[in-house]
Amino acid sequence: MQDFLFYLNLGWEHIISLDALDHQLFVLALIAVYSYTDWKKILILVTAFTIGHSITLALSILDVFRVPSAWVEFLIPLTIVLTSLDNILMKNKKQILMRANYYLALIFGLIHGMGFANTARVMIAKSQGIAIPLLGFNIGLELGQMVIVLAILILLFILLKIFKMNKKDWVLFVSSGVFALALKMTLERLPF
Repeated sequence: MQDFLFYLNLGWEHIISLDALDHQLFVLALIAVYSYTDWKKILILVTAFTIGHSITLALSILDVFRVPSAWVEFLIPLTIVLTSLDNILMKNKKQILMRANYYLALIFGLIHGMGFANTARVMIAKSQGIAIPLLGFNIGLELGQMVIVLAILILLFILLKIFKMNKKDWVLFVSSGVFALALKMTLERLPF
């Protein structure tokens, strides 16, 4: 149980810590087009991201593949750039964008999972098995994402209901800001 709690806390910190800006920006860009009334869709969306993240972690820990960390560090903010750009370009096709986001979350979750893969490979001893660490880590990750989503949805509710902000303005503002930050991160991490 102690191992499970250790990895649960590690997963929580992986998404909640100040060093996790890339994950937080990705979640923000991913859910920007949704409303607080879409919480069930958002739950599925965030879980799709965690599933992708989990698959990559498991394959990496089992040493099925390795991707150079310089490329992973470049690809992670690139996924954020693409997600926020998608929000901007598809702003008038919300239903298509929302359906596409499920696939983006799963596929980009695979890439984000590689960001923790090297650390996880070192931490999880071969004799220990991977089931408990992966389960704990991913539950912690999912809980952390839910806290971030809840904070975003509360902010969105306040902006839309109290300050009467236009939803399209919210999507454009958030997506543009995330795009700019993620583009800067991507350019700083060019692997070549």
